[in-house]
Amino acid sequence: MKLFLLRFVTWWNGATLNTLFYTHRHGVLVGHDQFGNAYYRKPGIDPALGFERRWVIYNGVSEASMTPPGWNGWLHHTVDVPPTEEDYEPHPWEQPHMANPTGTPAAIRPKGSTLNRGPRQPSTGDYEAWSPGA
Repeated sequence: MKLFLLRFVTWWNGATLNTLFYTHRHGVLVGHDQFGNAYYRKPGIDPALGFERRWVIYNGVSEASMTPPGWNGWLHHTVDVPPTEEDYEPHPWEQPHMANPTGTPAAIRPKGSTLNRGPRQPSTGDYEAWSPGA
């Protein structure tokens, strides 16, 4: 019952009831990513938009940074082919996608930041402070 009410009145806890109904009625599943997000499209050109409608239903909290780069490009019509239809192999130097950890306990806090104790890293030798009139 709690999940039903949350879906009825909030959008940040996942898809709303209206989105789920629209997806069930018109959506064609395109694929899933490594985070469990589901990607959908409505075939044909949407007259209100002028292009194909595409959307994502997040697995859990609706957080846009949880969308990997390949799916983000497909959602925003940067590429026409979804990642499920590509045979892309990542380079060895590429790191796996990570959601933005800002505001969470996993946030990146370098030495010297206001939220991390310890001395600040010294600046390099090529830095010279500006002083007016010098």
